[in-house]
Amino acid sequence: MSGQTQFRYTQTPSKVLHLRNLPWECGEEELIELCRPFGMIVNTMCGVGANRNQAFVEFADLNQAINMVSYYASSTEPAKIRGKTVYIQYSNRHEIVKNRSPGDVPGNVLLATIEGVDAGDVSIDVIHLVFSAFGFVHKIATFEKAAGFQALIQYGDVQTASTARDSLDGRSIPRYLLPSHVEECRLRLSYSAHTDLNIKFQSHRSRDYTNPYLPVNPTAMDGFLQPSVGPDGKKMEFESNVLLASIENMQFAITLDVLHTVFSTFGTVQKILIFEKNGGTQALIQYPDVPTAVAAKSALEGHCIYDGGYCLW
Repeated sequence: MSGQTQFRYTQTPSKVLHLRNLPWECGEEELIELCRPFGMIVNTMCGVGANRNQAFVEFADLNQAINMVSYYASSTEPAKIRGKTVYIQYSNRHEIVKNRSPGDVPGNVLLATIEGVDAGDVSIDVIHLVFSAFGFVHKIATFEKAAGFQALIQYGDVQTASTARDSLDGRSIPRYLLPSHVEECRLRLSYSAHTDLNIKFQSHRSRDYTNPYLPVNPTAMDGFLQPSVGPDGKKMEFESNVLLASIENMQFAITLDVLHTVFSTFGTVQKILIFEKNGGTQALIQYPDVPTAVAAKSALEGHCIYDGGYCLW
């Protein structure tokens, strides 16, 4: 046991046990699994201590806690979680009291405060990439508050959100996903009171990944689908099912029918939006999936609609 004493016999028995030397990110389920044979668990507190490798477990009855301590004190096999010896002692407290703020009440929507960056340093695509590692992300909304750049990330259930929170809280977004001028980007996560985000438009600030037919907000063109800057200073493009087409050398009128004819060659066109920006004509073309949009972009970019070099993409 590496010279450590698994039990301290001089402490006054309590129905709350203090467990030390836990594996990293030990969850409540693992604690309950260890303690359940000795009685009913009424409360737990995980992630305690500077290294977050300690926990408290409260039994329904004092004798149940004594039974657990007595069992492992006399056993030749120490208490273990994931093969790691767990050190058990009575706690000085007689119950676990959690003063929960609203951000500590588990929910399916996380509030992420992204420290060390400005709003334009971390794109919504990067946020989606990071949080998708733990399950399907339904919706994301980003905004700026006094606390800094923040985002709401919605999952389908509380368990997935809790896993993401426990895994990412206090961690940094990988450096290769950040612009070269950002030294560190730390995530601070809490639970939001929201249960279902109201996303009306797809834009560079909000996305609904469950609704491919949601319209793109024409007022949010600045930054929408714009690539982030990689560590090498070059722009990184993130693929999407919506293409932004800028039309140059426009000598003939470009109508919805013309655009539909051109872009339908590669698949079903769901929506088209034409607008003027900075004296030029641009259009948004929405496909049902990313591969179709990628194929159309690869085939059409730099080509002309009409012979003679007119209406260049």
